Amino acid sequence: MGLWGGRFEVSTDEAMRRFGDSIGFDWRLYQADIKGSVAYASALSRAGLIDSEERDLLAAGLAQVQAEFETGAFEVQAGDEDIHTAVERRLGEIIGPVAGKLHTGRSRNDQVATDLRLHLLAEAGTLRDALHGLLEVIVVRSEALLEIVMPGHTHMQQAQPILFSHWLMSFFWRFHRDVERLDEVRRRTATLPLGSGALAGNPFNIDRQALAADLGFAAVSQNSVDAVCDRDFVVEFLAWAALVQVHLSALAEDLILWSSQEFGFVQIDEAYSTGSSLMPQKRNPDSLELLRGKTGRMVGHLIGLLTTLKGLPAAYNKDLQEDKEGLFDAIDTLSMGLPIAGGVIRTLHVNGARMRNALDDGMLATDLADYLVRRGVPFRESHHLVGRAVRRAEELDVPLRELAIAEYQAIHPDFGVDVYQVFDFDRSVAARAAEGGTARVAVRSQIARARVLLADH
Repeated sequence: MGLWGGRFEVSTDEAMRRFGDSIGFDWRLYQADIKGSVAYASALSRAGLIDSEERDLLAAGLAQVQAEFETGAFEVQAGDEDIHTAVERRLGEIIGPVAGKLHTGRSRNDQVATDLRLHLLAEAGTLRDALHGLLEVIVVRSEALLEIVMPGHTHMQQAQPILFSHWLMSFFWRFHRDVERLDEVRRRTATLPLGSGALAGNPFNIDRQALAADLGFAAVSQNSVDAVCDRDFVVEFLAWAALVQVHLSALAEDLILWSSQEFGFVQIDEAYSTGSSLMPQKRNPDSLELLRGKTGRMVGHLIGLLTTLKGLPAAYNKDLQEDKEGLFDAIDTLSMGLPIAGGVIRTLHVNGARMRNALDDGMLATDLADYLVRRGVPFRESHHLVGRAVRRAEELDVPLRELAIAEYQAIHPDFGVDVYQVFDFDRSVAARAAEGGTARVAVRSQIARARVLLADH
């Protein structure tokens, strides 16, 4: 009958037991659970509830339990409904009745909230490192590919020429914001719920500040009811994870498109591609398609938890057991996906010649308008005039650079013979030298700032 057997005469229905058990997925909290229990044993000792020998016995027993988990020797038994029950049961087998003192003043409600925060803080640190690795790869490749000019697109239509490195660095700033957001999530996660009991607080004068310090928390919760039911930090993490996955999906989408034969701008390395079981010629960008495809499940985890939390009454409810599987899957997905994205970029074959050959004179139409602006023509008027030039070139079936000067001057007399200097893609790129632009000098400046940020991380 579990931890509440004194109240019940009838055993839990077997189907109900299986339905309610969480040990199948929350076993991964064992390190956090044991870490929290060791610290709580010290807190009980400081409060005079156990002596130093009992504290040390509890700590030694818990260390043995952890060793069994880490070596794979730990055996889950039928009554181990969750990780807390399993650890406590095994601790009792190792050290005897003293194990029963560990739960003094503690509820599984504040225990699981503490475990989840400890686990997430550790995993978030690992994910931050993975993001940092991806950012470093982006900077290295951006610096190496600075000479490549490519068509920039808006609305999936050719727009203006840009550097390939400028496109790639655009993802540096997305993922850098993800690092900043993760740091905010970590800061709010580092609040200690332990010492809140089931919902009313701890009656044994536990020193929660010392307990927080022992566990590496920056603060303690200020309301015991809120502490045991607060899952905002999980929601925030899932929202963060979903946005990271959206950024990965956007990166993947461009590269999938550009790796097609129709574009041929890039080729995904064989290490991150697969073939076809039927068509021998195929080289599929499965790594990127999976990064794109997993976005749905990441968004789903966020929506699922928000829906679970919506309308729950105050304090702990069993519904909150649903906070873990989506969280664990989100952590696992990003732990695998971020290094994959880094590997794709690090090994990416970029076809600069194909990109340059895809440049079209129409992409310099804005430069033509700027040409007139420098001669005093208001931009709205110059925009209209260049639109007429584009239409006239289409009527004559010639590129803009081959439209006769007489045609230009018939549209506006400020078009001079030097207008043909506009038709230089490198010059167009170089003109966008304002901070944040696509000129090489501006992209080098971006990269320099990025390196400073990476050093700070």
